[in-house]
Amino acid sequence: MLSIDAKIDRTARLLRMLEEDAPLLEIRVRELTPEYQQSAKSHAEELATNARAELEKLIAERSSWVYTDAPQAAD
Repeated sequence: MLSIDAKIDRTARLLRMLEEDAPLLEIRVRELTPEYQQSAKSHAEELATNARAELEKLIAERSSWVYTDAPQAAD
């Protein structure tokens, strides 16, 4: 099982790759029919949206772990 930090790193890397690939996707789908172009672009955008949401969820999860797992000061 991956640690939360490893999951965050993997998801952030996937998101970066998707965002950096957008201009190349435009070139790759250029010869497709307009319907297939739109389908490919929509799918890539959906992947990026899901990756962003997952990254935000993982960061929030890590933040809650940090606060709940932090040692409490003794009285």
